[in-house]
Amino acid sequence: MSFVIEDVLVRNDPIGRRLPVLFDSPHSGHSYPRDFAFTCPLPVLRQAEDTHVDELFSHAPEHGATLLCALFPRTYIDANRAVDDIDPALLDGPWPEPLAPTEKSAAGMGLIRTLCRPGLPLYDGKLPVAEVSERIDRYYRPYHFQVAAILDGLCASFGAVWHVNCHSMPSAMAPGMRRGGGPDFVVGDRDGTTCEPAFAALVADVLTGLGYSVAINDPYKGVELVARYSDPARGRHSLQLEINRRLYMDEETLERHDGFARLQADLGTLMHRIGVHAESRTARRAAE
Repeated sequence: MSFVIEDVLVRNDPIGRRLPVLFDSPHSGHSYPRDFAFTCPLPVLRQAEDTHVDELFSHAPEHGATLLCALFPRTYIDANRAVDDIDPALLDGPWPEPLAPTEKSAAGMGLIRTLCRPGLPLYDGKLPVAEVSERIDRYYRPYHFQVAAILDGLCASFGAVWHVNCHSMPSAMAPGMRRGGGPDFVVGDRDGTTCEPAFAALVADVLTGLGYSVAINDPYKGVELVARYSDPARGRHSLQLEINRRLYMDEETLERHDGFARLQADLGTLMHRIGVHAESRTARRAAE
């Protein structure tokens, strides 16, 4: 069963047996709103998308998990940022509430992105306060409502929940890193604070066993969607998973290549193992 808010999000519920597992993809959307008045070239802007990540995890419901995907592009509004992470210089007037811009906003990658890429502005002027507020209400809040509702519901039913926040990363991940470098996956748990150690270890071990290289919290630790909704002491376990795009797509054309099928199958193995882990943990809780 699916739940859709047109151009905003799609939620695919488990097929058959339901497990306390959520996969969400906040950056794979490519439904560009008509009022998105960007001035940089669209092909360059699309490089920011986590292209095909929603498809890579599309079989999650067959493994008993819920899959939530944003349909709007992260460059329009980023669901993986705090709602107050806004550069006030972007706005044409005062924001009605206090703002707390972070280093993400300073780098042009806050809640409302200001750079298409370094040195290339996304807009040719300031944005109206009313327009930014509308983006928050129309796109950001519904996405977060779904994440919170799904996790709350699963935790209430099972006593615990496991959440994987799904992303992709360019093969040239950091300044000075050559294209094609870097690990295949990065598992981020904000330095061990957003999930039980066994969950992060399971994900890393499964991927390593499948022949992939895995880094932990380097260079991606996880941002808003794992920080806000995790609470390991209360059985709420969240981690961020970054996939190197070289594994499955041409990073210039955004077309899938022959590696896509193998990666999708391997992620199916990972999703199955996460489901087994969640089921065993909740069964143990119920027996205690």
